[in-house]
Amino acid sequence: MKRLILAVNLTVIAFAAAAQAQVPAQTRTGSDEQALIKMENEWLQAFFANDGAVADRFLADDYMGTDEHGDIKNKAQEITEIKGGAHLSTSGVLDNLRVRVYGDAAVVTGRRIMKGLFQGKEYRSPYLWTDIFIKRGGRWQCVASHVSKAIPQGK
Repeated sequence: MKRLILAVNLTVIAFAAAAQAQVPAQTRTGSDEQALIKMENEWLQAFFANDGAVADRFLADDYMGTDEHGDIKNKAQEITEIKGGAHLSTSGVLDNLRVRVYGDAAVVTGRRIMKGLFQGKEYRSPYLWTDIFIKRGGRWQCVASHVSKAIPQGK
């Protein structure tokens, strides 16, 4: 009988500990999602301000990204493009953001609509993208990215 009571008590304690461990993880996931959305918005603004410092924080040292032309770039190449003003967009907006956190890894997807001038003509281009993040040393960094130009439906 004592063994049964001990087994029941241990089971109750184990379930209680597991339930308590779940709460911080859920709260952390929510705050991680918000942090990643904030980072994505800062990353977007870095293109308009030619801000290489944001790119340096956002991108991991081992980052590899594929752009809408199929070109693969590392962190140094991305920073050089941003600082040099290679991106012609002057404004943009993110929408349809989805964040999925898997412990110390996360996938963020969305759409951005970029506006700007190219050869004296205004343009508006929608892009779909996926960014993959790893949390290292308590800090999220993008390790991989893929961007594709959204094709309007019916084409």
